[in-house]
Amino acid sequence: MKKIAVLFGGRSVEHDVSVITGMQVIENMDKEKFIPVPVYITREGKWLSGESLGNFATFKKNDFSQAKEVFFKMDPKDPNLYTIEEEGGGLFSKKSAGLKVYEKIDAIFPALHGTYGEDGTMQGFLDLMDIPYVGCNTLSAAVGMDKVIMKEIFRDYGLPVLDFRTFYRNSWKENQEGILAGAEELGYPLFVKPANLGSSIGISRVTNREELVEAIVLALHYDRKILVEKAANEPREINAAVLGYENSLAVSACEEPLGWKELLTFEDKYMSGGKGSKGGKQTSNLRNVPAPLDEELQEKIEKYAMGAFRAIDACGTARIDFLVDDSGVYVNEINTLPGSIGFYLWEPKGIPMKDLITRLLDLAEERQKDKRANTYTFDSHLFEKTGYGSKL
Repeated sequence: MKKIAVLFGGRSVEHDVSVITGMQVIENMDKEKFIPVPVYITREGKWLSGESLGNFATFKKNDFSQAKEVFFKMDPKDPNLYTIEEEGGGLFSKKSAGLKVYEKIDAIFPALHGTYGEDGTMQGFLDLMDIPYVGCNTLSAAVGMDKVIMKEIFRDYGLPVLDFRTFYRNSWKENQEGILAGAEELGYPLFVKPANLGSSIGISRVTNREELVEAIVLALHYDRKILVEKAANEPREINAAVLGYENSLAVSACEEPLGWKELLTFEDKYMSGGKGSKGGKQTSNLRNVPAPLDEELQEKIEKYAMGAFRAIDACGTARIDFLVDDSGVYVNEINTLPGSIGFYLWEPKGIPMKDLITRLLDLAEERQKDKRANTYTFDSHLFEKTGYGSKL
């Protein structure tokens, strides 16, 4: 059976959400096909593994005494996780540290949310390791995390997005009045968002300049790049996931969060039966799955969802969030690693979480085969034709 390293935790404000997703992936992975190897990345960036990390009680107690620190060598021909163990030692000798193979890994399942996990950094590392991994590649993960670049690509791809402005932290220090005036050209109400973050952290809805300034100051704590976006007019939020690779795509059931007026907060999503919680057709009074949509709106949502997925060259599964108001349908954002991998959106389509995980691992292998079909070397004979120190 293949051994799958499930990475979770990480150096992100979404650390705790990632732990929950990681636990769900480990618990629901098909044990007849795969052996999950839990790899917890601490808030400080250490990699830990061990059986105790498959138990959620370990995290509630914050007790990692039974876990071992592990790491990969930077060698694309070596897919082993290593650890360092003390060896030897006796009456007249000291113990020495020895390098030991901890597990041979066949593929990676990143269950990481936010920075240093969902933003292309981990994907770049795994690309260098030449090991199959679930989800988006380096570029599409980075684009999917950066709300500004994401929206610019969506707009160029012909997808409807709300008007927005963007600026950097240093620009705010130098030209606050100009930035405020530019944002107000959009017209209140506005949303202020850190460009690279999820789970609604650092996001504010504002209706006047005083609130706008406060929201910008808050968002700048989380990112150097800020998005200010025109708010939709009393919108419905409709979300749908896409599963697949290249042109072989499927769209999930749609969800409609309920009981919110302006913004789904972190607490709404993860502590009140929101997007990350389990359940059935209507998982709580906060969400309807499937959402009640007429045929025309359903078709638009599915078309735009697949368009957004293709626009960033996504792979695996991603959730696309929409805003629907009296002026039309707008693509709000794409989440390249939704909380709990968005399993509840696929269950109404007859895909339980176990099968969804298997499909994601199959897609990781499919993309890896594509990657390995490329040629990465070129015999230039440049050294033979060039004298040392001569101008090229």
